[in-house]
Amino acid sequence: MPRRLVEPAFHLERSAPEPLTVQLSDALREAMSGGTLAPGERLPSSRGLAAQLGVSRTVVTEAYQQLYAEGWLEGRHGSGTFVTEHDVLPVAVSPPAEAVTPRWSREQARRLGMTDLRPGAPWVRDHDRAAWRRAWRHAAEQAPDDDPDPRGLPRLRELLAGHLRRTRGVRIGPENVMVTRGTGNGLDLVGAALLGAGTRAGVEEPGYQKARTILAARGARVLSCPVDHDGILTEELPGGLSVVHTTPAHQYPLGGRLPIPRRERLLAWARANGAMVVEDDYDAEFRYDVAPLPALYGLDPGRVILLGTLSKSLSPDVGIGWIVAEPPLLERLAQTRHGLSDRTSVPVQAATALLLERGDLDRHLRRMRLEYARRRRMLIDLLGPRLTGDTAGLHVLLPLPARAVAPVVAEAAERGVLVDDTSRNSHGVPTVHGLVLGYGTAHPADLRRACAVLNEVIARHTGNGPDRRRGGG
Repeated sequence: MPRRLVEPAFHLERSAPEPLTVQLSDALREAMSGGTLAPGERLPSSRGLAAQLGVSRTVVTEAYQQLYAEGWLEGRHGSGTFVTEHDVLPVAVSPPAEAVTPRWSREQARRLGMTDLRPGAPWVRDHDRAAWRRAWRHAAEQAPDDDPDPRGLPRLRELLAGHLRRTRGVRIGPENVMVTRGTGNGLDLVGAALLGAGTRAGVEEPGYQKARTILAARGARVLSCPVDHDGILTEELPGGLSVVHTTPAHQYPLGGRLPIPRRERLLAWARANGAMVVEDDYDAEFRYDVAPLPALYGLDPGRVILLGTLSKSLSPDVGIGWIVAEPPLLERLAQTRHGLSDRTSVPVQAATALLLERGDLDRHLRRMRLEYARRRRMLIDLLGPRLTGDTAGLHVLLPLPARAVAPVVAEAAERGVLVDDTSRNSHGVPTVHGLVLGYGTAHPADLRRACAVLNEVIARHTGNGPDRRRGGG
């Protein structure tokens, strides 16, 4: 059969909840199963198809790898990528690690014995079991409530206000606090209350892509707000924004912390444009070598909505977060929430309240700061001074040449190490290239082995390994 080059025509939707890689592999699979792409036809190179679709090359590379693993595609060195010759539809097989890295759950990775360095999850194996059991016994004793306050249990709101006064330096009381199920839930409520068709919302680029999905689902046109290694670039904010979402404590994924002068410029911009700043206090609870900068909310409560969560401090399973806002806006949010029949579990709130009241959460945080500091130091020692964004949180950035990122991610997965890269957090073509390495869930011994693998793989694909010398800390 002649091996002619075809250029598949389809559209990828950046605002859809499915990752671009999944959309692309699904579209190619459908084209091949339906006969639009015939056996023996040659597909464009990953670089060529990426340019045609306006996506990063990583998106195309990973889609191709998935389809190679399933048997839809075949390739010969120097010849290209071809639709497999087959009489019947290929049967999906268990693909190699590099083909499905973005889609594997953490539980799957654990079962397969892989070291998971993808960011976004804490270490949950060393909690105080006695305190945990005591909190849930207390929760079980609470009577069911048929009409819970959408703002949350009064006692928990009071305790969270005290916790945030101590840890984030914001002068608030329970009247400023709504208990949510986490930052995603909080952002969705903000979007429901403040956005709608015809409104504009800004999200950092690269940044937290779920924020883009949440705000788009509330009808807003979501625009990219460029960042550098310090955080959001206030002079490049798009016009007409009603809301801008930012992560000033530890920018995700680059890891910068927004300097005071730029914080002040951001708030001045918000006042001048009548916009609200949604401050996602991501990773604010874990700082290393530097004191935390004041929360944006404390600098201008009238223009900032503060979102936070206990998912990193305690566990994602707890499902407790908060919105901090001025009382009139909080009341508007409460009315919106009541209309949506959205609520936070009362037993979970009761258990969390006891953990705060008895000081169990504070003690856990102190222990985990020391533990994460040790792991962070290990990464610095083993991977060298090229790491950035290491002053806070549970992830760092390891910059790499653009051409090396996809093969490093793929080979590391093949050798049992799962890592993320900046393309996952980019809406358009990535402007920063590298690995986003989380160290929250990996045991120190596994972390050491994973770093050895990364050093070898990076050296092979870049020609030099990370320099282990490190100045400062």
